Amino acid sequence: MVNDAEMRHLRRCVELAGEALEAGDEPFGSVLVAADGTVLGEGHNQVASGDRTRHPEFELARWAAANMSPAERAAATVFTSGEHCPMCAAAHGWVGLGRIVYVASSEQLAGWLAELGVPAPPVRTLPIREVVPDAVVEGPVPGLAEQVRELHRRFHGAS
Repeated sequence: MVNDAEMRHLRRCVELAGEALEAGDEPFGSVLVAADGTVLGEGHNQVASGDRTRHPEFELARWAAANMSPAERAAATVFTSGEHCPMCAAAHGWVGLGRIVYVASSEQLAGWLAELGVPAPPVRTLPIREVVPDAVVEGPVPGLAEQVRELHRRFHGAS
């Protein structure tokens, strides 16, 4: 169950996704939070640069590997506007980050994009636990999914 502080982090993820959209990028945002609630980092997609690996979850995993002990990583939580893609889930698992909490699931996103006529991505959409079986995952979290859906609708030019 997501508490009020965690909902604030999820709302920030949606804000970051909006910032990505305003910057001409795909609307995804993430926040890395320490066990004590301290925000350690945040980011949004930067794939418009041409580097399709510039997902915030991947960037935060790399930052955590370089700046946190294994115990600190395991106790941290990654909040994100959308469920990790397989690349980001693998990075999360390899680095040993803790819990993942997301607003919209990969299944929801795939459905929304199909409704908009967006071609399927080149990498198969999988639930996080298909990639990292022991991951502690919570989501989708009700209450913000429609905002995330609207960001994707805007990105893909639907009216």
